[in-house]
Amino acid sequence: MDTPERLAQEEKGTAGFLSDTAVSHIGLTVPDIDATEKFYLRVLGLVRQTELPNGVRLGWGPHGHHVVDLFQGPKGLAYYGFEVRDENGIAGLRGRLFEAGVEFADMNPEDITAPAGMPEGITFTDPDGTRVHFHSQVQRQGETTSDSGRRPVKFQHTTLGTSDVARMVDFYTTIVGFRISDQLRDGNFCWLRSDKDHHTLAVVFTGKGGDLDHYSYDLAEWEDFKAWCDRLTVLNVDVAWGPGRHGPGNNLFVFFNDPAGNHIELSAEMEKFYDDRVNYLPRVWNPIPNSVNLWGGQLPRWRKVSEGNPV
Repeated sequence: MDTPERLAQEEKGTAGFLSDTAVSHIGLTVPDIDATEKFYLRVLGLVRQTELPNGVRLGWGPHGHHVVDLFQGPKGLAYYGFEVRDENGIAGLRGRLFEAGVEFADMNPEDITAPAGMPEGITFTDPDGTRVHFHSQVQRQGETTSDSGRRPVKFQHTTLGTSDVARMVDFYTTIVGFRISDQLRDGNFCWLRSDKDHHTLAVVFTGKGGDLDHYSYDLAEWEDFKAWCDRLTVLNVDVAWGPGRHGPGNNLFVFFNDPAGNHIELSAEMEKFYDDRVNYLPRVWNPIPNSVNLWGGQLPRWRKVSEGNPV
């Protein structure tokens, strides 16, 4: 079958250069910073770590790396970040960016909190002009040790909205060094991995560059997922999508919104990839509701696919 030109291209030689790199943090601008901060503390169990110029920094535990930075302003994505645990990963990324002619700079050490050893980080802009942070390994105090029925285990992935999926995917595979796990046949959605998780970054066509589609927190297992669905009700937080199970990633999901309208996903049982043991080929899914939601194909109002949208 001939595939549309928009379909994300095949991986090139640099794909997979980062294989132990996890999503790290995200910066958001929100209209009501006080209400949004209270929401994250109450619902997700984050704590305020410090005040920022025109904002606040939130994380799990006072001495762990930050998770969410909130700034006063219109709803938007300020930046997003990744933690590079690969040996010589930052140095290799510097070299690939330099060879590609992508400008980059050293991160402010204050943006790399609680380092494990000497912190190192670089920042640059993605093809849509959004600032990205890549930094070396940091301490994660407060993650994976909490009551997972009441607090997520970790920040899991970021999904960007864009007007050019292929350009973004090419940048992250050819230059940065991620790999393609799955994609929709029409080229409007692509899931990328940089560690064993099915995706740490996903890219979806929204018609708008520099957009945040959603971001996701990881839950430990099915029992925690069930507990969280009930917990959201107790907290008077309406479910915006789900519960369901994605085709790409095979993970359980439930979505809700923060006071600014950002879509937050809780995810469990995500598929793992073992590239050091098995050779995988990127899979192509039909762009229908039942691909992104195996449990009957229900879609939220903001999600459309190119075939079979419910009336």
